Amino acid sequence: MKARELAVEGAIEFTPRVFPDDRGLFLSPFQEEAFAEAHGAPLFRVAQTNHSVSRRGVVRGIHFTVTPPGCAKYVYCARGSALDIVVDIRVGSPTFGVWDSVLMDQRDHRTSYFPVGVGHAFVALEDDTVMSYMLSGSYVVEHELALSVLDPALALPLTDGVPVLSDRDRAAPTLAEARERGLLPDYARCREIERGRLPEATVVADA
Repeated sequence: MKARELAVEGAIEFTPRVFPDDRGLFLSPFQEEAFAEAHGAPLFRVAQTNHSVSRRGVVRGIHFTVTPPGCAKYVYCARGSALDIVVDIRVGSPTFGVWDSVLMDQRDHRTSYFPVGVGHAFVALEDDTVMSYMLSGSYVVEHELALSVLDPALALPLTDGVPVLSDRDRAAPTLAEARERGLLPDYARCREIERGRLPEATVVADA
C-alpha cells in the first residue's frame, strides 16, 4: 500500500495494491501496518461505520464535528466514483484554509485518512456511488456542523452544473462566517485529541 501526505496537515491518501484475476479482483482498503507507518500511530478504535449512496452530482459537506469532542475518519469509495475533499478549518493550523482532494474510483481504490478537526466533503461523479467510512466515535446530532461548499474563498473543485445539496448544506455559513461566530476547531486542541490526551472522540454523520 502506497501512502501520500495531502496538502492539509495530517491528512493522508492511501493506494492499495489490486490483485485482478479471471474471477474479479481482490484488495485491502485498510492495512494497519501501512497506516501506522504513514501516520505514526495505529488507527483509532472504530466506534461507528457510515454508508451513503449518492447519485451523480450530489455534494455532501463540508461537514465537521464540534471539537472537542472531535472526529477522525478513514474513508473509502466502495462503488462508483467520487472526488473526496478535505478542508483545513482548524484555527491556528499551518495549513488553515487549504484543501486537497482524492479521486476515489474502482480503478485505483484509493482511501483517505482525515484527522480530528478538519472538514470533509465529497462529490459523487456517477450514480449509485457508495461511500463508506470508519469513524472514531458515535453520532451525536448536537455536534454536527457544516460549512458551505460554495464558499468562493475556498473555490472547491465541484463538478459542472448545479450541485445537488441538502437544505442544511445549502444554508451553511462560509469559512470566514463560521470563524467569526467561533464555530471552528482549535488546531492545538485537535492535536491533543489526536494524541489521545482528551476523552474519546464523538462523530457526526455525513448525511
